[in-house]
Amino acid sequence: MAEVFILLGGNLGDKLKIFKDTRKLLAERIGFCLKWSSVYATEPWGFDSELFWNQVVVVETLLSPHEVLTQTQSIEKTVGRIKTSVDYEARPMDLDLLFYDDLLVDIPDLILPHPRMAERRFVLVPLNEISPDKIHPILGISIAEMLRSCPDRLTVERLS
Repeated sequence: MAEVFILLGGNLGDKLKIFKDTRKLLAERIGFCLKWSSVYATEPWGFDSELFWNQVVVVETLLSPHEVLTQTQSIEKTVGRIKTSVDYEARPMDLDLLFYDDLLVDIPDLILPHPRMAERRFVLVPLNEISPDKIHPILGISIAEMLRSCPDRLTVERLS
């Protein structure tokens, strides 16, 4: 069994329902949810929009990294996401794979661990809540250390 860390993020629609539905679908399609952070309201990163909600969920799975990616993309569509060619935009749900155990993957459609997590407080704050001592397999430092040195100063506030 692998432990997959997944970031949930969205700012359109009924966020409470969408997050609840997404967690249920993660459990049904990927595996048992071992732990999850609080939900945080966060300023959008890279564009102007309404506040996002973000949460990190750790799922235990038998699926391969590619199978997890396929399932997360399917879940995004199920809860209302329509992908466009724009990198940063408002959306009901975005699911990012942060870690798959300590596996290193670098192929066109999947990079693990997530290549920009160290630059983003909306990732590090919820990740630090549930796994502050986890060591990044490339950087060799803990999530807590990554958060302390993160250059991002956007607001990240706990909702629940």
